[in-house]
Formats: sequence, C-alpha cells, structure tokens
Amino acid sequence: MKTKTLLISLYFFSSVLLCQTDFEFEKLQLNKETAASFSKLALKCVQKEYPNKLDHVMNDESEVLSPSKLHPAFYGCFDWHSSVHGHWMLVRLLKLFPDLETAPAIRKALNENLTSENISSEVEYLNQPNRKSFERTYGWAWLLKLTEELQSWNDPQGEIWLENLKPLAEAIVQRYIEFLPKQNYPIRTGVHPNTAFGISFALDYARSTKNYQLETLLTERGTTYYFNDEDYDAKWEPGGEDFFSPALIEADLMGRILEPKHFAEWFKKFLPCIETTKSLLEPAVVTDRTDPKLVHLDGLNLSRAWCMFGIASHLPESNPLRKILTDSAIKHAEAGLQYITSGNYEGEHWLASFAVYMLSEAKLILK
Repeated sequence: MKTKTLLISLYFFSSVLLCQTDFEFEKLQLNKETAASFSKLALKCVQKEYPNKLDHVMNDESEVLSPSKLHPAFYGCFDWHSSVHGHWMLVRLLKLFPDLETAPAIRKALNENLTSENISSEVEYLNQPNRKSFERTYGWAWLLKLTEELQSWNDPQGEIWLENLKPLAEAIVQRYIEFLPKQNYPIRTGVHPNTAFGISFALDYARSTKNYQLETLLTERGTTYYFNDEDYDAKWEPGGEDFFSPALIEADLMGRILEPKHFAEWFKKFLPCIETTKSLLEPAVVTDRTDPKLVHLDGLNLSRAWCMFGIASHLPESNPLRKILTDSAIKHAEAGLQYITSGNYEGEHWLASFAVYMLSEAKLILK
C-alpha cells in the first residue's frame, strides 16, 4: 500500500498519514501543541471588544451602548456568537488538556467573563423588547453547546461556570420551545440562520441533559422539515459566503435523528448522486482571507468535513458512501486547517472553534 504524508500545517499536526488506495487517516487528532495554538487565538479575542459587529435593535437612545455594556460575558471576538463558541473551544481544550500551557490564562478569562452577574445581564438583554430573533438560531445553538461541554466536566471551577450559565441556557431552551412550533419552513441558508444546524446542537444538548421536552420537539421539527426531502441538487453549492453546506448540515442532523438503516435509505434519496457531485466533494477555494464574507469558505471546508465524518459514522460499515465521504472529508480538513492562523482577524476570531469541533467529529469515523 503506497502512502504519502500530508503536511497539513506545521502548526496543527505532528503526523497525518494518507493512503492513496483507500484514503484512510491513520492519525487525525488534536495534540497538546495544536490545542495551545488554538487556545491562543481565542484568548486573543474573548476579551477584545473592537472591532465589533453588533446584532442590536435599539429601543431608544439609552440603548446606544458599547458591546461590553450590552454583553458583559460575550462582547469579544467580533460578534456575540463567535465569542460564545470561542468560550466553548476554551472549555473543550481545557478539558482535553488540563495541563495546557495556556490553562491559567484560560481559567482567568473564563472566571472574568462567566460570572453570575455577567450572565444575568445577558439574560436581561434577551428579555428586553425586540429581542425575539437575537442570534436565532446559530448563537442559541453554540450557547447550548458551551453549556453541554461544561455539564460533562468534573471540574470545580467548571461547575461554577456551569451554574452561572444555566439561566442563560434555560432562556435559550425556552426560545427554542416557543419559536420552532411557529416556524413552518426551515431556513436552508449556508450561514447563521440555518435551521438544521440550530436543531443539531440543541438536540445534542437536550439528550445530554435529558431534556425530553426539548428533544421531542427538535426531533419532530427536524423530521417534519426534512424527512421528505429527496433529489437535492447539490451542484448549486457552495454559495459565495457559505460556512455551512445546506445539504450536508441537513444530512448530519438526520443522521442524529434516524436509526442507521433508515438514515441510509433517506440519504440515498436525498443525495442520490453525491459520488459524482464535484461541487460538494471538492473543497471550496478562498481568494481573499481579509474579506469577512469570503473567508467564510474556510469555515465551510471545516464544517463540510465534520458533516461528512458525522454522516459516514451513521451509515452501515458496508455502505460504499462511507469511503467517498471520508475521502472528501479528509480533503476538506486539509484545505481548512491550513488557514486557521492566517494573520487576519476576519478568520482568526472564529475558525479554530470549527476546527476543534471538526476534529471531534473525525474521531467518530477514524478510530
């Protein structure tokens, strides 16, 4: 068997072996050096207030306030949702590598940001008039992912951060419960409002916390929105500013909802020609990483990889699509991981979070 070594990045991998005949990763995992590098990117921004893109409806002139006044917990990393998933990544890396060189700085930042007072202010903000659609559902989903990460961690400080965060998580859960029954049609975009992504992370949270009311709602909504989808025309992807594949993020959700046999049947109907759909299987090309929209495509490569790893893990081992998806996921991972550190804040304030989640999903199939 002929092999070749992929130098995905001096920063990110100590060894990744790719076999030409079956494209099976022998090693694709996060190590301590990589984790430290990723954590430094988040630490540079979770308390960096500007530049900042607010999602803020002002009810009157008294609400012309700075990001840190409006969102004392999640004011950094350019926008609210990026700050939230930056915090998620810091928790995740600290759990995986407790003796990380950046551990003291991570704990300091989390202690300062995730206080009871700060989270109370975030809840108060959500409860003000004209906030129904604030961060719906992308930011909602990442907030629940952060809470889920803390929920499964036996750490004294982590338990305090979790207790502080719970009121905000509960407020987000209530928003899902109130909103989704009213949403007749899923949002199939490749950016923040994508419904399938919003349901996926919320479903993970519901199951991990045994919130059966939320789980029932999410599985019902996901099934209603997507179960009858078939013959998706993936040649129209990607869009020019996508960081999600609408097709793959939907399939990744359905893999969470359906039993493997039924999922394989659904997936065949949904993407019957995926093995010949080059636009979906080949990584997207980024032409300008200083452009905040064009750099989304680096994130698309990472999220496509995590979706394909996830989808493959839900298919029977004998299904030939597992190999096709895994091969493509590896290509997308290589393409995305090269540019986590580009020197441009447009990507550096968020891409590492996508990389860490992608590597977590890779473990499901590349064991």
